[in-house]
Amino acid sequence: MILAGDIGGTKTLLEIGILRDGNWKPVFGNRYPAAGYLDLHAVLHDFLREWGTKRSSQDALTHACLGVAGPTFDNRAQMTNLPWTVDGKAISAEFDIPQVQIVNDFAAAASGIEMLQEADRVVLQPGDPRSAAPRLVIGAGTGLGVAYLLSTATGYRVIAGESGHAGFAPATPEQAGLWHHLYQRLGRVSVEDVVSGPGLVRIREYVEHTEERPEPEADHPAARGAAACAGITPAAIVRGALESGDPQNLRALDLFIACYGEVAGNCALALLARGGVYVAGGIAPKILPRLRTGGFLAAFNAKGPHSEAMRKIPVSIVTNERLGLLGCALIAARSQNG
Repeated sequence: MILAGDIGGTKTLLEIGILRDGNWKPVFGNRYPAAGYLDLHAVLHDFLREWGTKRSSQDALTHACLGVAGPTFDNRAQMTNLPWTVDGKAISAEFDIPQVQIVNDFAAAASGIEMLQEADRVVLQPGDPRSAAPRLVIGAGTGLGVAYLLSTATGYRVIAGESGHAGFAPATPEQAGLWHHLYQRLGRVSVEDVVSGPGLVRIREYVEHTEERPEPEADHPAARGAAACAGITPAAIVRGALESGDPQNLRALDLFIACYGEVAGNCALALLARGGVYVAGGIAPKILPRLRTGGFLAAFNAKGPHSEAMRKIPVSIVTNERLGLLGCALIAARSQNG
């Protein structure tokens, strides 16, 4: 049996199952919020105890693959947005799993692309795909993940990194205003500071800042910004925009979408990802109606002399939140068989 896990900054998804005929067959799974757990070991204790009440005496875990939101080295990861260290050797010893692999969460997501069905994605731009061309997987959630797939003689090879922590480069006057606003508060502004759940809150605070009356001198901007960010959530902004049509929330969401498209386009341009761009992560499916109105693609394709080439890149939204789990299951199964 295989344990597959998607370990994010907000939640952990875990499933146990087998890969049969190219399809992942889970027999048990659960979701756990990160809040309330000191580390992943505590989550695994709860999960495996629950599985123990349902498993047969013949079921045994032989392989595990955990996709972790953070850089991985030597089968170990320090999470970026949680104070958790995930160590494959320690997990193997504590839970008696012979082989445990720790991979970057977007390495797992990229590996899961080949497991998707047509119903698992929505096409934004059909483009003109090329077989064996590079592919890009990018996704905003608690942070921003990016991975590439490069064709080799034996199939696609996954290249994952930390592109979410590259510097944010504004492409319009409005984005430049946002950058300046964030620079005053954060110093260096990374892509993830803008294109993520917390980034959406920062954008909403910026919108409020630019539309309100001048502040009293004693009201320090950094303190005011922190208070504004603490009082609203990404989910509330999305609801306010899509359900209530609130002007400030709509402006914030549209600016977020434009920044998202700009960043995704830059990443796709770097390798001319004619094999396709897959927008994953927790946010995109929730804002799909607004993504379809064109702001994302307008920013994605606006690349000067290369704009026509960008329109030939296929772009899809991945609606299956289990993409990382599917990728981990595939990685573990290949290790099991090889």
